Amino acid sequence: MPAGGISRRYAGYAVVLLALINVINYLDRNVIFVLFEPIKRDLGLSDTQLGWLGSAYVMVYALAAIPLGILSDLKSRRAVIATGVTVWSAFTALGGLARNFGQLFFCRSAVGVGEASYTPAGQALIADYFPGRGRALALGIFWGGLAIGGVLGIWVGGELEGLYGWRAAFLAVGIPGFVLATLASQLRDPTRVSPHVPILQLIRRVEVGIWRVVKVLWPVWAFTLVGVVAAYVTNRTTASSDLDVAVFTGCAGLGLATLLAQAVRNTLRYRHEPRHHHPRVDELLRAGRLVLRTPTLGWLFAGGALITFSMNGLVAWSPSYLHRELGLTPPIVGRTIGLWGLLAGVLGTVFGGRLGDRLAERFASGRVMAGSAGFLVGAPLALWLLHIEDLDLFIPVFFATIFFFTWYHGPMSAAIFDAVPVQIGASVIGTYVFFTHIAGDAIAYPLVGSLSDAFGLRTAMLVLPAAAFAGGTIVLRATKTMSRDRARARGQEPPD
Repeated sequence: MPAGGISRRYAGYAVVLLALINVINYLDRNVIFVLFEPIKRDLGLSDTQLGWLGSAYVMVYALAAIPLGILSDLKSRRAVIATGVTVWSAFTALGGLARNFGQLFFCRSAVGVGEASYTPAGQALIADYFPGRGRALALGIFWGGLAIGGVLGIWVGGELEGLYGWRAAFLAVGIPGFVLATLASQLRDPTRVSPHVPILQLIRRVEVGIWRVVKVLWPVWAFTLVGVVAAYVTNRTTASSDLDVAVFTGCAGLGLATLLAQAVRNTLRYRHEPRHHHPRVDELLRAGRLVLRTPTLGWLFAGGALITFSMNGLVAWSPSYLHRELGLTPPIVGRTIGLWGLLAGVLGTVFGGRLGDRLAERFASGRVMAGSAGFLVGAPLALWLLHIEDLDLFIPVFFATIFFFTWYHGPMSAAIFDAVPVQIGASVIGTYVFFTHIAGDAIAYPLVGSLSDAFGLRTAMLVLPAAAFAGGTIVLRATKTMSRDRARARGQEPPD
């Protein structure tokens, strides 16, 4: 029975609504990839700049998820959700009005802020609707939005671009979010009693500790600001069209590296100090310490970053590859990737999860083996895929590649839960998502773009199967440490 006297029917309605919002979440974040080519043509952008348009969302999303997750614990979760959906929908639509790279980069960054506020609050609300039986199924329905929305973003975006242009595509996919935000603002919270109020009043209630966030994220905004100034000066003083982007990329990358180094240093510094933080911060610090001293997690985090790099890099740049190398229009690209990518993703996710569970019945590291195998098999297929020039052959090889690449979703998450105490599993997963996005696809998009400007898109994308194979190999190393770390997490004597 759901908490707070809420009926199961209402809880089911809430899950469906939140899952639908998650579909729009991933649709809005992925729609830009199928629009790369018309955006490049109309705004006169380089591939490096296109890559940074993809990374703008990822970087902000990963960095903002932690403070906004804390905010959802402290304030109204309905307000956080309604505000987040409104913000990302507004800036998705505003992207269609952008007249240059800077304006579109800002809009995509703001989309990341809005969506980062939704995921933690939405999952927490579902967990309270289903405190016991049915929680896993409810969260599974919620995360179905990842596969469905991610593919629909490319499919719907391609269709809209073919009919009305890329600007109208941004405007159209942003509109549904405003309706869903209004519905979300009226959801009943099973653990926090508060009167129903209009969405604008809910938004006004959200009070963010801006100064605290600014202090924590100083390496990112400081180095990014330096990068913007340096890029502007470079653009005014040199004839190169891409040198300014390279300067900005270097400064932003240095800021991210400094932030990660600072996080590791603080985690080690606070190892023996008493805790005086918000509970979520305590959990994150504990999760960080656990990752640093658990070999299995080290392999999974390092391999997971390369896996995220290759998987999301392939999804992002495949539409442009099909347009340039096979001569397909955006609508045909959207249908090809949308239909076959959706089928392969759903089947691969289910098969990989089942395989991981079956192997785990026989081997302590069975789930690690399943997650690794998908990329060790899929990487050669991805390499073959990038040498195919016939659409009839491209489709089945693309289907097979995505099928194997999506094996890892269930097994990797389950393996992380196997290697950590149950009380801190969610925080370790959150840390994993943060790290793999920052060290994975946030780098993949602009790196492939920079290599494409220098050597061509086909050659640039060859780094993706290489990263996939390297990631699968690194994850496989965790098979040697999983037994000991799993026993330690369960409070048992580690096996010899």
